[in-house]
Amino acid sequence: MNHHDTIVALATPSGAGAIAIIRISGKEAIVVASEVFQSIHGKDITRQKSHTLHLGHVLDGNKVIDQVLLSIFKGTNSYTGENTIEISCHGSTYIQQQIIQLLLRKGCRMAQPGEFTLRSFLNGKMDLSQAEAVADLISSDNEASHQIAMQQMRGGFSNEIAKLREELLNFASLIELELDFAEEDVEFADRTQFHDLLKRIEFVLKRLIDSFAVGNVIKNGIPVAIVGEPNVGKSTLLNALLNEERAIVSDIAGTTRDTIEDELVIGGIGFRFIDTAGIRETKDVVENIGIKKTFEKMEQAQVVLYLVDGSQLFSIDGGIGQLKIEMEKIRNQFPLKTLITIVNKSDTLALEQQALLKSELEAVLLLSAKQNTGVEDLKNQLLSFVNTGALRNNETIVTNTRHYDSLIKALEEIQKVQFGLQSHLPSDLMAIDIRQALYYFGEITGQVTNDELLGNIFANFCIGK
Repeated sequence: MNHHDTIVALATPSGAGAIAIIRISGKEAIVVASEVFQSIHGKDITRQKSHTLHLGHVLDGNKVIDQVLLSIFKGTNSYTGENTIEISCHGSTYIQQQIIQLLLRKGCRMAQPGEFTLRSFLNGKMDLSQAEAVADLISSDNEASHQIAMQQMRGGFSNEIAKLREELLNFASLIELELDFAEEDVEFADRTQFHDLLKRIEFVLKRLIDSFAVGNVIKNGIPVAIVGEPNVGKSTLLNALLNEERAIVSDIAGTTRDTIEDELVIGGIGFRFIDTAGIRETKDVVENIGIKKTFEKMEQAQVVLYLVDGSQLFSIDGGIGQLKIEMEKIRNQFPLKTLITIVNKSDTLALEQQALLKSELEAVLLLSAKQNTGVEDLKNQLLSFVNTGALRNNETIVTNTRHYDSLIKALEEIQKVQFGLQSHLPSDLMAIDIRQALYYFGEITGQVTNDELLGNIFANFCIGK
């Protein structure tokens, strides 16, 4: 792909709207735009300053396509680091296509997904982790993911990595220098300072790696499965959480045959709730398929809400004891899941019965989905499972799987260097591991890259960005 030609794309969502923005970038962007734009004041836009706006018309020969507002961004002062024009036109899909086709005939090429941001990276306007944060910012759908993307786009993560890489590179240079004087047996790198640096790098890497657990949750949301026997109020609870009639509610057991999913943002964190089919013995083939899916969703979930019917709990012998057995079964079957046991329809229970449940069962939550009582307590409990301390303290949080993988590999190499230092290994052997650690640091920020990596990253961008 030629990254020195002039590209064009629609920068706003496709379809009709009040306004659409068409973006042009490349060395000849201003010249190409001047061939189709006529200022109402007769200005020559090739002679205008950067960051100026001009009202005029887009013309195809003598035919007026639209009255537009044209923005000029010159050279390194633009998003892409090269001449950029943005044409704000009326949002008719016909007008959009007419202008784009006209620009294509004038020598522009349709931009590939993410090509504007790719050019920004190639022209040194941002590093690779910042470029990836642009895509995360566009796709952010809650406060927490937006905050992390903004922090990364501003260079918080890359600055931390770049500083570690620079310090390690300085010591690597001294180690390499020692190799040139190997016969003289001299040490240019202070081993005590080097040991302290490696410990500090190891600490930072471990912190960043550990942050991925939170970052991944914030970015993708927490899957929460709502399970229980038929007719205990799973669908009613989902509707209460979402504050809308999302799931069909009926007194007929087995109404929910398939899983129903929806998302809710609680305290800036996304939760993906999954209402499942009731678990029971049945000869209904369709219902059995739904029950099978219930167990599949429990495997995928991070949190399991186990719902029981409080109105039935005291009407059978050994009700609480049987509930304890069922809870233990779920814990044994899904030991890595967070289990919240919810006694629904608690409004039907006497106060002494509620007190008995709280004393007999560990971490039980009493709730009435129908009366919408206890729902806020459930939301607060779900939020407590997410460690938002790092988010509140504006610490760097890793959300990108590629970054996580590179950090893991960099930590492995740093630990090899530490072992070599403690074992008094020759400098040439330690230098190999140092170079490899530097390589993985460079992979994150884009100092080390290749066309295949860039293609994979920017293919996930939207066209026009």
